Amino acid sequence: MDPDTLSRYREIVRNLILEYSRFRPSYGEIETETVIDSSQDHFELLHVGWHGQHRVHGVVIHIDIRGGKVWIQHDGTSPGIAEELVDAGIPRDAIVLGFRPAYVRQHTGFAVA
Repeated sequence: MDPDTLSRYREIVRNLILEYSRFRPSYGEIETETVIDSSQDHFELLHVGWHGQHRVHGVVIHIDIRGGKVWIQHDGTSPGIAEELVDAGIPRDAIVLGFRPAYVRQHTGFAVA
C-alpha cells in the first residue's frame, strides 16, 4: 500500500472513531474512550463505567489496518460502519469484515482477506 493511501485510510478511520466518541450512552455513568494508535494501525472505541451495580466495559468499534486492508474486527454500531467507510472513500475491496467467519466473507460484498 502506498503511503498516501495508508495515510488517507488512517485519517478516515480516525475521524469515524472520533465521530462515534461524541455519542454517550443515555444510561449509567459510562465514559467513552478512544484508542487511536496510528503507528500500529489500531483503532478502538470503548465504553467504560457503571450502570447501577453492573460494570460496563466493552468494545463498541475495533478497526485495524493490516496488509493494506481496513479490518473491522468488531462493530457494535447500528446499522454498521462498513458503509460509512465506503461513503468516506475506502473501496469495498479494501474493507474486510473481520468479525465474520472467512467462509462467509465471500458473500458480503467486501474483501475476503
